[in-house]
Amino acid sequence: MEALIASYGDDSSTSSDRDISPPTSPTSLHNLNSEESQAKSEPVRLPPPPLALLNSPNPLDYMEIGQGSRVRNFPHIEGNYALHVFIPVYIPPTTMKNLALFLKRIAKVVPDLHVVDVDIPLSNLCKDNQKLEQVALGREFHISLGRTVPVRVHQIDSILTMLRQKFSPPKQYWIDFSKWEVFVNDEQTRSFLAMEVVAGGLAEVTRQIQSVNEIYRFHNLPEFYKDPCPHISLLWASGNVSDLLKRRVTEVLSAGTMSQSKRIFTCKFKGIKCRIGHKQYKICNGKP
Repeated sequence: MEALIASYGDDSSTSSDRDISPPTSPTSLHNLNSEESQAKSEPVRLPPPPLALLNSPNPLDYMEIGQGSRVRNFPHIEGNYALHVFIPVYIPPTTMKNLALFLKRIAKVVPDLHVVDVDIPLSNLCKDNQKLEQVALGREFHISLGRTVPVRVHQIDSILTMLRQKFSPPKQYWIDFSKWEVFVNDEQTRSFLAMEVVAGGLAEVTRQIQSVNEIYRFHNLPEFYKDPCPHISLLWASGNVSDLLKRRVTEVLSAGTMSQSKRIFTCKFKGIKCRIGHKQYKICNGKP
């Protein structure tokens, strides 16, 4: 309200404003009365407010990037902020060339695949090997340790404090991504091709998920899935096409691109981060 008043000015006039008005003649008074009566018959139109006042930032907008690989599963309410706790993951450069070859073969047999988060069609990137490695594979991925949930402003400090207490000092371990898997979101609107943790690091990540669940439960937030499957998602397609994706992955693997029995890649635990709205917070760092 103060911002609107500042934009339009205050309609009320002070006595000093009236005192300094010049005297008017009878003729001018007649004209003034005519103008006032005409003005009263027409509504007063205010100038439009500044666009900055109308386009206030939405703290949940990051959930709807591009065509939306991330689909908000809760309604936007003013004052809510999206909370996401995760382990950052980076694919080693030595693994990228084999993964890029795998993605190019998947793109040929499964149309309309998009790169997660950046939401660029995979087929467009496959035309340039450097762009494919850089955009599709050379960025930060994440293993979710909890659902993406809405939190209120007054909950943020408490959640951050409890997370940092729970994960300090961090334990060092290695994470093996050993299996290609397909996941479908709760709304059945997106299918995701992902690399899953099924052996090395699974016990540690599972314990961290349980710790996040405790903090969520304390703040009356929905907990993670009962049987969590730690993974990082690379690609998405519209709708529930899990059966098709699984068949095509099996076919590509059988063609010898890479073996399903071998580790896809291994990385060191890099710590835990927390994203709340547009801000990102470090919860703990992995030991060097």
